[in-house]
Amino acid sequence: MPEEEIGKVSDFFAHPVVAGIEMTSTLKVGDTIHVKGHTTDLELTIGSMQIDNVNVNEAKAGDSVGIKVPDRVRHGDIVYKVTV
Repeated sequence: MPEEEIGKVSDFFAHPVVAGIEMTSTLKVGDTIHVKGHTTDLELTIGSMQIDNVNVNEAKAGDSVGIKVPDRVRHGDIVYKVTV
């Protein structure tokens, strides 16, 4: 499936398992993302995301969002939106 780069992982928190992502494009709840890095390769559908601890439905370029992830991600991993 085609993918579009939409951001980079800037932080990772183990408890809860959350990735901080610096956005370079838009992302909405329900979108599917692919996080890829040196040792990271995971795909997930966005169930919820937060900006400054507030739930949001959409993030845009320049936003820094927190997203729950099923596994560890690393600083610098690239985040892609999977397009259908």
